[in-house]
Amino acid sequence: MAVKDEIHTLADQRRNTERLMADDAGVSRAAELLSHGGLVSFPTETVYGLGADATDATAVAQIFAAKERPSFNPLIVHVPDVAAAQKLGRFDDQALLLARTFWPGPFTLVVPALPDSPVAALTSAGLDSIALRVPSHPVARRILAMSGKPIAAPSANRSGRISPTTAAHVLADLDGRLDAVLDGGATNVGVESTIVACHGEDIRLLRPGGIPREAVEALLGHKLISVADTGDAAPRAPGMLASHYAPAAGVRLDAVDVRPGEAWLGFGGLQPGGAEPVMSRNLSAEADLVAAAAALFSALHALDASGARSIAVAPIPKTGLGEAINDRLSRAAAPRPGKA
Repeated sequence: MAVKDEIHTLADQRRNTERLMADDAGVSRAAELLSHGGLVSFPTETVYGLGADATDATAVAQIFAAKERPSFNPLIVHVPDVAAAQKLGRFDDQALLLARTFWPGPFTLVVPALPDSPVAALTSAGLDSIALRVPSHPVARRILAMSGKPIAAPSANRSGRISPTTAAHVLADLDGRLDAVLDGGATNVGVESTIVACHGEDIRLLRPGGIPREAVEALLGHKLISVADTGDAAPRAPGMLASHYAPAAGVRLDAVDVRPGEAWLGFGGLQPGGAEPVMSRNLSAEADLVAAAAALFSALHALDASGARSIAVAPIPKTGLGEAINDRLSRAAAPRPGKA
């Protein structure tokens, strides 16, 4: 059976999704399911991941089926430490410097894949590179240690939808499409990992995220080239599709007023003019970008559930974590396939 046909077949299968607590029994059960080709959602410090054994092509196909995700969009592979990452990808001096500085943490490195890497080709969407991350969340680290396998784990939501920061968000979108959800409470970073591609002297920011661009540039001693600046539209890493992280409602950016039928997503002390919002949320009344990043996806989930036709979003600074927040919001606001 072709991979594409297998993905469609898997998408039609209904599962009894187990709800697991993040205690010893729950983590052990999650690791057992993963080791037998199952699909398990677990918390990382960024968002909840949808995990499968990255060396098992059929298990990886289940991720694409559950998410209804384009098979050309590669997945991040989670490993317990730098040594494990070096068994899968080629690390030069710059890549090692980045890994040893920002791992464990919300940071992903895209490096050349080793020719003898056991990771299934579907995981990297056929590319000759691999996206690797060492998470810092204690639950994620325990799962990686117990499973003994590299775990492919994009965000645990249907493709293009809002990323989940609680187990409830995962179940609202994927209940019946995965084997288990491990409930470790709310995540604390709230936006996905920063993704940097490191191929010799060519070091590029593929996606802003939980580690600010400025911190990476300070370590390297030079500015990062951004894919957004090059016009390269091909997905070379997770989260690079133009329309992504999208609620059902429309999204209107840099708003200073509310139009009839809209919800309001605020930042800082700006009080919008115009109509009364269907619902209001403020990412941070104190204009704290760290707090705003942590609250972003939960706020979008709540506003989307309000029934508003659109979400008006206050202007948010583009420095520090504001770059990652604006990246997610611009993707949420992008034109969507099949919609005018």
